[in-house]
Amino acid sequence: MAGQHHKPYKRKKMLYRLAMSLFGLLGVFLIIGGILLAYLYITPLPMAETQRYSRLMDNRGNVIATFSSNGHTSEQIQLEDISPLLINATLAIEDRKFYDHPGFDLRGMARALLVNLKHMDSKQGASTLTQQLARNLYLSHEKTLVRKLKEAKFAIQLEMKYDKDEILEMYLNEIYYGHGAYGIESAAQLYFDKSAKDLTLAESAMLAGIPKGPTYYSPYNHMNNAVQRQKIVLHAMVETGFITRSEADKAASEKIALQPKDRQQNKGIASFFRDYVRGILINEFNITEQQLEQGGLDIYTTVDPQAQKAAEEIVEKEMDSKSELETALVSIDPRNGHIKAMVGGKDYRKNQYNHALAKTRQPGSAFKPIMYLTALDSGQLTGISTFNSQPTLFHYDNNRKTYKPSNFGDKYFGEINMRQAIAASDNIYAVNTILQIGAEEVVKMAEKMGITSPLEPVPSLALGTSPISPLEMASAFAVLANNGQRIPPIAVLRITDAIGRTVYNAPETKGEQVVDPAAAYVLTRMMEDVFETGGTGRRVSSLMKRPVAGKTGTTDTDAWLVGYTPELSTAVWVGYDKGRKISSSESRRAAPIFAQFTEKALENVPPKIFPIPDNVISVYIDPETGRRADADCPEKSLEVFIKGTEPEQYCDDHGGKPKKVKPEEAVKQEERSWWSDFKRWWLE
Repeated sequence: MAGQHHKPYKRKKMLYRLAMSLFGLLGVFLIIGGILLAYLYITPLPMAETQRYSRLMDNRGNVIATFSSNGHTSEQIQLEDISPLLINATLAIEDRKFYDHPGFDLRGMARALLVNLKHMDSKQGASTLTQQLARNLYLSHEKTLVRKLKEAKFAIQLEMKYDKDEILEMYLNEIYYGHGAYGIESAAQLYFDKSAKDLTLAESAMLAGIPKGPTYYSPYNHMNNAVQRQKIVLHAMVETGFITRSEADKAASEKIALQPKDRQQNKGIASFFRDYVRGILINEFNITEQQLEQGGLDIYTTVDPQAQKAAEEIVEKEMDSKSELETALVSIDPRNGHIKAMVGGKDYRKNQYNHALAKTRQPGSAFKPIMYLTALDSGQLTGISTFNSQPTLFHYDNNRKTYKPSNFGDKYFGEINMRQAIAASDNIYAVNTILQIGAEEVVKMAEKMGITSPLEPVPSLALGTSPISPLEMASAFAVLANNGQRIPPIAVLRITDAIGRTVYNAPETKGEQVVDPAAAYVLTRMMEDVFETGGTGRRVSSLMKRPVAGKTGTTDTDAWLVGYTPELSTAVWVGYDKGRKISSSESRRAAPIFAQFTEKALENVPPKIFPIPDNVISVYIDPETGRRADADCPEKSLEVFIKGTEPEQYCDDHGGKPKKVKPEEAVKQEERSWWSDFKRWWLE
């Protein structure tokens, strides 16, 4: 009997020990759990991938692009700036218990596990918004156990460090909505051309359905799929009580005003300029691709948002999207070398080749001003120097070689001067000029003006047969606009690191006087005639309301207009990638792009005349004799000269007596001429 009394005692003792063990084990688990939670709380989250991307800034300090290999673009907005309809649609379809769970939904995970075990496959997921955010910010999308464990860890940390609204805001700014749009603001602009705060119920339901399959549910790719997904979202919103059934039915029947795909694809984000800057950063600054994608750098550049937007919009307007004809535009501020706008092609998404940098295109007659500048600067020719425009066989290289150029349409003008030759783009005059001054001298001048492409010193160089890039042409013409001063093109002004410290500041660049200011101005005045009656740019003269100088250039495969104002030097090229011949109508595309861009980019800048250097003189010339006009000359033309190169003799062919000009008369006539010239410009 005594043994029987010991059995209950032993049983109680065993139960007590078991309870104590379990209690102790629970305590250990609680301690470990507490330590783990404390560790997770104090351990910082890794830097989010989207926070590590380096950013491209315009000259006003606004972000215009990111240096991400996957084309990631996003615009961060606050939760209060997002339509409540979109927020509710997202919660209804993605995570109905978002405000109740600690970062993961245990019941949902169990349900998904049962479904997946039944099908022996990952048919159903159970990721909460927090888990999705963790995955998108810190992890890859591979389906492994290690990744899922890391996802859970980061989800818990997010819930510890941020409140629910902050997590929801981060999620809506991060999630991918297809076609390169990350975040709801980018998606709203992409699909509907509106802000996220203005989304309707129908639009909200459609956008909320896209993240499940950005390609499959894209309304651009599969509208039927997008509509069916929209209805599922609306039904979920009814189930959660966010909307009524009648509101859902009304939204489902609403016709979605989707933004045209071709319009959204061409929205300007300075993609070609971004790639150009990327090359500079890697090749000249020794910044690696990894630093660009993970260094969090801010790259402050020279690009002007108004000029860049104007360039991209005008290219889109003037170029046929269905044609293979390509284009390029580069615009530089001649006063400091800042690249204000760059378009390397008509559609970056279809062709990323930057034609603005291509050193494979012949500039044609657009090269002639560089040659004429050489002639003026050397003093060998002036604006009234004449040659005979007629079919000519030229001999060169000690008469061992010949060259026979022709004018466009076999149109010849007889005895003409340099001003007329520039306006009419006369090839015979150009070859006469280069043979007189020497092709080697022209090459030297081009190099001083910033042309780095190899130039062949032969007579045909006068007609632009050596390939040059649009960037080089814009930079060279900037010398003319800047009174003969050369300032190299610059794109990067400042670089800051991830915590805002300045790691690079562009040094102040002083211009180098590479040519006589007077020679540059005299040529500029003659190049203004390109846009007057009889000039090759006359078709677009009505589009421009400010003094502009420039030169057209046309070959069998290329069309150009390179021109400038005191504020901008711009090169526009049009042609085919494969060197295919362009038609006469296609060759006229460059001029309207140049004219419209110049006016749009400078619409807030008052028109300015080109500054007049001190050693320039302006006199009236008798066109018939090339001498100074007197009172008896029936016709007079105002011409500008480098002081000391103007003609001394007055005309005596119209009844007057020949005479030399006195120094004091020259000064009086110069002053009178400038005043007359200014009044003529102002009245026009």
